[in-house]
Amino acid sequence: MGLTITEKIIKTHMISGQMTKGEEIGLKIDQTLTQDATGTMAYLQFEAMGVNHVKTERSVAYIDHNTLQSGFENADDHRYIQSVANKYGIWFSRPGNGICHQVHLERFGKPGKTLIGSDSHTPTGGGIGMLAIGAGGLDVAVAMGGGAYYITMPEVVNIKLSGKLSPFVSAKDVILEVLRILTVKGGVGKVMEYTGEGVKTLSVPERATITNMGAELGATSSIFPSDEKTKQFLEAQGRGEDYIELSPDADAVYEKTIEINLSTLEPLAACPHSPDNIKTVEELTGMNIDQVCIGSCTNSSLQDMLKVAYILKGKTVHEAVDLSIAPGSKQVYQMLADCGALTDLIASGARILECACGPCIGMGQSPCSEGVSLRTFNRNFEGRSGTKNAQVYLVSPETAAVSAINGVLTNPKSFGELPKIKTPENFLINDNMIIKPLPVGAESVSAQIIRGPNIKPFPKNSPLSDEIQAKVILKTGDNITTDHIMPAGAKILPLRSNIPAISEFCFTAVDEAFPQRAKEAGGGIIIGGVNYGQGSSREHAALAPLELGIKAVICKSFARIHKQNLINNGIIPLLFKNTEDYEKVSQGDDLVFENIKEKLKSGEEIVLKNITSDAEIPLEGEFSERERNMLLAGGLLNLTKGE
Repeated sequence: MGLTITEKIIKTHMISGQMTKGEEIGLKIDQTLTQDATGTMAYLQFEAMGVNHVKTERSVAYIDHNTLQSGFENADDHRYIQSVANKYGIWFSRPGNGICHQVHLERFGKPGKTLIGSDSHTPTGGGIGMLAIGAGGLDVAVAMGGGAYYITMPEVVNIKLSGKLSPFVSAKDVILEVLRILTVKGGVGKVMEYTGEGVKTLSVPERATITNMGAELGATSSIFPSDEKTKQFLEAQGRGEDYIELSPDADAVYEKTIEINLSTLEPLAACPHSPDNIKTVEELTGMNIDQVCIGSCTNSSLQDMLKVAYILKGKTVHEAVDLSIAPGSKQVYQMLADCGALTDLIASGARILECACGPCIGMGQSPCSEGVSLRTFNRNFEGRSGTKNAQVYLVSPETAAVSAINGVLTNPKSFGELPKIKTPENFLINDNMIIKPLPVGAESVSAQIIRGPNIKPFPKNSPLSDEIQAKVILKTGDNITTDHIMPAGAKILPLRSNIPAISEFCFTAVDEAFPQRAKEAGGGIIIGGVNYGQGSSREHAALAPLELGIKAVICKSFARIHKQNLINNGIIPLLFKNTEDYEKVSQGDDLVFENIKEKLKSGEEIVLKNITSDAEIPLEGEFSERERNMLLAGGLLNLTKGE
């Protein structure tokens, strides 16, 4: 029986376990990446491990999230990350060099390699044939120290593409169609592997758009073959030596196959407030819009920007619309300037932003009250834009640009002709905004770490006690995102290195009284619904509850990364064995877990006693032996250090 691409990479990187569906496996990690919203905490954790130098082939620290410097906090964090990178052997991408996933694709990604990053959209690297996975900062810190990264052996789903995209239909429409079919929880425990003749028609940037938004499926990763298009891209980046051919065996076996004919796709939009709430643009045509934002790690490549520039050339943005555009990297920005396309963007009335995440994570460009915002981004969760009552639609760059001109949501097919934008024979290579670390030696050992006053120690958990008795501090519904748990945005992101301060905002998007209630109760338990913790990899969605004394989260189902972050920090994630038992618990109830320590050790069924209602509720754990040991120790750091 042949192997899929995913299985081939896993086989060559597997340190422990068996390639059996559902079994925990440990992988050797070749590359890591962090960004500044998660990086400070990851590097504090790395320092705590006492390792004197990274053990990976390449680790890169990017500054792309917290670039709005309205106080000292972000600048201090950037300086801390740069000093850590210099000392421990980590490459440092300076502010302004670009969004981590775009730059990593351009300058560092290699087919056949493993990559984990403290950002949920790390699977962007699958567009170049990497097994790239989003993870919590602590997992990244362990990998930098030479430790294995553990996942459950995923199911591999074949997304078989045929045909060719029509003009004004783009890669964004492909992944929106996959989301329409599978929903935001349809990829949990799976890797989406793209095959078929249609793959050959897609460039690496187009493939990266698709793998980027695989995160919205809840998928472990997404991956394309490494083929002639991959070789062309790498050679154009001056990295032809990094190319290897990588494809599935002819007799590879997939869990299931989903067939999509690219020729039949139409421009699509994800409607508020979920990436899988899909309609055709034609259905929505004529809707008034207030704002258009083009960019993000999903759609900020040179290919995307040149299409936008062509559409806007000689036109003026509609007077009712505010248009902002953020190129994904300095390379893209400079090439737009060199070919004159940047002039066309500026002349149209677009506001040109720096090469950073910006509006995608609520860092500026919040829409007006009840505003309709078209965005080429990957998430449209309620409030994520910074305006709670905004209506955010996710669309392709082509749809966004044409609509910006017309002032209403418009099917881009009405525009006219659109030239084929090809991968350039040679990209502009200028890595002067990437700082190489000190080599291992006396100089790196003596290099100083620079810490600002906003950097506080991360919270530490204690080993698990024999019994947990606590109140239900919060009960939520389905599809609670990490934005709900730990909001982002310009006001909160500067506190990422100060857990006591940022915990004051925990769950305030759901219940403003939550932090105070948790502190008054001395901690407690959270009850959730389906797909709890979907969204970003932000470890702060576990660290802030830990700071507030949360002992366990009980829900109907978890998103993969958030569940792992809870375990890493010693918070017990449990499932209702019978989902209808969700109704037997209310906010404010007194709960008790008796003999929880012994039951976790033995793998026995855990029974929750609701003292308030006198109900007994069976729960499931779904933990590997390693994860049980982590929970017993009070988290991964305690386990690693033998505490």
